[in-house]
Amino acid sequence: MSTLSFDRKVAHAVQRITSSAFGPYQSAVIRIGFSATYLLFLLRELPHRHEMYGPDAPWRWDMAQQLISGNQAFTALMWSDSAVWFEIVYAIALLSAALLMVGWHTRAMSVLFMAGVLSLQNRSIFMGDGGDNVIHLMAIYLVLTRCGRVWSLDARRAARAAEAEEAARGTGVEADVPRRSTRGDVVGPVLWVVLGVVLIAASATDGLGGTWWLPTLLWILWIGEGAWWAVNRYAPQSQTRILLDVIANLAHNATLVVIMAEVCLIYATAGWYKIQGSRWQDGTALYYPLKLDYFTPWPALSDILASNGVMVMLITYGTVIVQVAFPFTLFNRRVKNVLLVAMICEHAGIALLLGLPFFSMAMIAADSVFLPTVFLVWLGGRVTLGRKLLFSRGNRLPEQRRAADDEEAPQHSGDGGHTLVG
Repeated sequence: MSTLSFDRKVAHAVQRITSSAFGPYQSAVIRIGFSATYLLFLLRELPHRHEMYGPDAPWRWDMAQQLISGNQAFTALMWSDSAVWFEIVYAIALLSAALLMVGWHTRAMSVLFMAGVLSLQNRSIFMGDGGDNVIHLMAIYLVLTRCGRVWSLDARRAARAAEAEEAARGTGVEADVPRRSTRGDVVGPVLWVVLGVVLIAASATDGLGGTWWLPTLLWILWIGEGAWWAVNRYAPQSQTRILLDVIANLAHNATLVVIMAEVCLIYATAGWYKIQGSRWQDGTALYYPLKLDYFTPWPALSDILASNGVMVMLITYGTVIVQVAFPFTLFNRRVKNVLLVAMICEHAGIALLLGLPFFSMAMIAADSVFLPTVFLVWLGGRVTLGRKLLFSRGNRLPEQRRAADDEEAPQHSGDGGHTLVG
């Protein structure tokens, strides 16, 4: 009996892993968080883009070419030293980040987003910090996730197709909705062809760097997307369609585990390295960055905090404790959620006190992989409700607004009774 029960548990676990993509809301938050972080970073550095990554950079194009020949990294900026080509790559990075954030053709945009991140960061590797390293890794991971299942334009398009299919079934009209939706969406095939031409040209000219994994990944993604479209177009109910869905789920779930492990590794290594530092041991480590001009956007606020020795000691020790303990709290949901809130508050404080907003945004986006689904669903409902209220008020005509105001106006009586909302 025990063997049979164990076999059933294993079969149930395998079925769950292959039949569904875990954490759709968490992966959507990761997609939105990292794409928004990089989009805002590129917009902020728009006036300085030439000095950071372009033709006016201290790390010149020929120096970058020598470095790339040694580390075999990928960057599309090495395809040409033209200023026009740099502007094109920067614009693609901006556009792909914005479109990935809203979830428009998520898979293609995730590939372009990865290419933009790698191209800019590998062009001038000395410009980055810890937040850039996290974005670098997550941009690669995102291409393997099904991060557009919720809170995306792709999800809205899929929901509308499902509604059309239900309506067609209700009226008794024979309709192949997957075929019609695939045929009507010409953007996907056009993107596939354009990206395929670029991929073929880059592969033929050795423009994908010297590593083996990046060309392999890009070719698998490109061929897989073509197969996915063809199967959905011609055989949406076939076993091949189910097999492709299983492969996508496996890749998504495995990548989600890798992202979780990456976040735990970041905090574990950061915490244990801090323990070895004498300033962290005596509780004064926070004091020193608060006295550096480079890390004090609000000098008065930094001076107030630095002058309170007890607060400096508590925050210093608390940072180490939270970072070291977090990986061990994953087995207890309540304790994990408490430490997760503490880490998010910690990064918010880093953004405010030390002037590192993009590092903090990247780390908060990484932390969101551990947020409870119930909370994310509730948050999504509140955002949706607020959006509906905002647009419903904005779309009303002036006459409707006046009538609504008359109906909702407080009704005062002579004896000072309650209003309609009181």
